[in-house]
Amino acid sequence: MHHSFIFPARRHRARLASRWLLAGSAALLMSACGALPDKPQRATLYDFGPGALQAVPVASSAQQPALVLADIDASGRLESTQLLYRLGYADAQVLHAYSQARWSQPPAQLLRQRLRETLATGRTVLGPDEAAAIARQDGRVPDVLRISLDEFSHYFEAPQQSSGLLRLRATLLRNGPAGDRVLAQRSFTVQRPAPTADAPGGVKALTAASDAVLAEIAQWVVATQR
Repeated sequence: MHHSFIFPARRHRARLASRWLLAGSAALLMSACGALPDKPQRATLYDFGPGALQAVPVASSAQQPALVLADIDASGRLESTQLLYRLGYADAQVLHAYSQARWSQPPAQLLRQRLRETLATGRTVLGPDEAAAIARQDGRVPDVLRISLDEFSHYFEAPQQSSGLLRLRATLLRNGPAGDRVLAQRSFTVQRPAPTADAPGGVKALTAASDAVLAEIAQWVVATQR
């Protein structure tokens, strides 16, 4: 009977080869894992914040006549949730979008929600469907407020100087025997400085500009209806 025999030197070389093979396989695996693409980062979603933290007394809703707040009109890129900015010092006619920041809803929807909260501190605010239901019951048609949003961007006057820029047009309509007539119409433009030259700073500036212009609209509606 013959027994296989491996000399010590040959056995040592076999062990070294095995170790090199294992080390090479591990290095190849690590290299392959490193070549895999990183998981894409999810964009941060922003809104206007929680709004008023104290409830408004119910009695205040009867101070002014009821008002219908129509959906806010917006077109183009303002219909999306992109957080837009302009480089006014380079080319103010080009709209850019932050890649890792977005609004939770299109700006027109955020504005309408905030405007309804602002107006509701002094009156009953109805949506178009609610107003139609009331009109079918007793024929009363409250005045209608329509808003057209034209600009809503983080505007850079210089690389480290920027503001939230908001421009819109408000129209107050009253229903009569001959149909709706325009009571008043006004354009609003508001800018508020951004604390930082980035997306979070733009959000803060646009929120402040929105609150300012919506407060102006609420005062304008009260003055117009008198």
